[in-house]
Amino acid sequence: MKAVKASPLEITLLVSVFVVAACGLVYELAAGALASYLLGDSILQFSTVIGCYLFAMGVGSWLSKFFDRQLPAHFLRIELLVALAGGLLPAILFLTNAYIPGGFRWVLYGMVGVVGILVGLEIPLVMRILKRNVAFKDVVSQVLTFDYLGALAVSIAFPLILVPHLGLIRTGLLFGLLNAAVAVWALWMFRFELRQLKAHVLACAATFAVLAAAFAGADHITTLAEDKFYQDRIVFTAASPYQRIVVTQGKLGHRLFLNGNLQFAERDEYRYHEALVHPAMAAFSASGPKRVAVLGGGDGMAVREVLKYPSVESVTLVELDPAMTKLFSEQPTLVKLNNSALKSPKVKVVNTDAFGWLESSLETFDVIIVDFPDPTNFSIGKLYTNSFYALLDKRLSASGYAVIQTTSPLVARKSFWTVAQTIESVGLTATPYHAHVPSFGEWGFIIASRRPWHQPKSLPTGLRFLDLTSMPVLLDFPLDMARVPVEVNRLSNQVLVTTYEDEWGKVAH
Repeated sequence: MKAVKASPLEITLLVSVFVVAACGLVYELAAGALASYLLGDSILQFSTVIGCYLFAMGVGSWLSKFFDRQLPAHFLRIELLVALAGGLLPAILFLTNAYIPGGFRWVLYGMVGVVGILVGLEIPLVMRILKRNVAFKDVVSQVLTFDYLGALAVSIAFPLILVPHLGLIRTGLLFGLLNAAVAVWALWMFRFELRQLKAHVLACAATFAVLAAAFAGADHITTLAEDKFYQDRIVFTAASPYQRIVVTQGKLGHRLFLNGNLQFAERDEYRYHEALVHPAMAAFSASGPKRVAVLGGGDGMAVREVLKYPSVESVTLVELDPAMTKLFSEQPTLVKLNNSALKSPKVKVVNTDAFGWLESSLETFDVIIVDFPDPTNFSIGKLYTNSFYALLDKRLSASGYAVIQTTSPLVARKSFWTVAQTIESVGLTATPYHAHVPSFGEWGFIIASRRPWHQPKSLPTGLRFLDLTSMPVLLDFPLDMARVPVEVNRLSNQVLVTTYEDEWGKVAH
């Protein structure tokens, strides 16, 4: 039997379905990422953005029944509208957040709704156009196949290739241009069916011009938005598969932001890092710790403090994002902040997931410093679970200490004590303490160990914040930070993530 070849029309429309699915998912992912990045509530924002998008697609599919005539013309117009609305979505959201922050949510869900309706309109139109030449059962199978393939391709490419190399704004615009290219292709295929061919040609040209101009000026758009958002001058930016890294410089010195969240301010970072490192390091033994691991802390600040102990023979820094360790080991200004700590011959940098590293490693350490970002999502939340602390216990020497940065016991009181409860659930002793860091407010830490922690008898010279006299104050928790009943944070429930979002969400709003 002779195989039936697909017609150019069929190929065109199926490719357009692939592109529509891919572009629609890109716009949805970009909106969800921006919502989480700018609003903070990662679970809620992604969930509501996806729900709004799918609902809007349903509305669009329902509306498609009112399009009876001139289906190719409607298809072409909708493709151009998707290109403009979706392609410009990240840029508009960035600028809205910077200049009209009170209207961000309205614009976010409004644009997600518009894109969803347009995509929902488009796929039924494609099916109806194809139905003129292809059997219905084949139309459905072919359209849905290409729809799902487009979604699969983008779900892999978006976090691994597109955002790290192009950023959110250029990624959106690139796929807007792809939508516009499909429209031009359709314009050629349906040129004999379109009544107002010149008008459609002009519309395609105008759409391409707008998107291309925005693509060329994407850096300027990002600068306008981020300068307004961060207030200080941005001196370094990097987008990795894991996060957006921004370093600013202002009257108070340099500040590091990861996905919009402040990680340190040059003015007072010494308070945070001295409080994080020295209570555990100085208490280890009179001779001092020899083998130290730092999990997270790719900026090298904690490593800087660790290297103040002459007894230290090796420091293993486990940081997921190589962009972080590269930035803070190569940029002269940032290298100066950590005193070239990452260039020390004692330091070994391992760019991998800390959870997996603990599972596979056979090494033990005298002190392990855990300096992860706050548990804003499940991927970070797993690093605060009892499963993680059980692994941490295995990597500690018999008399070793681990110390964990543990958010604010004042603002996020339940979250703080959830970490303490979780540490104790694996048989470790938890010693909570806190320090005031002006950029963050009251900030908490917890020492985890098999033996009770005792206050050190000496500290390294040259510290700017900690001394032996003031250290007992760190362990004093007034009534508004005192312990409260909480659940253990497990991989199976991740209660810490939802608790954290609830507590910090009240402050943000």
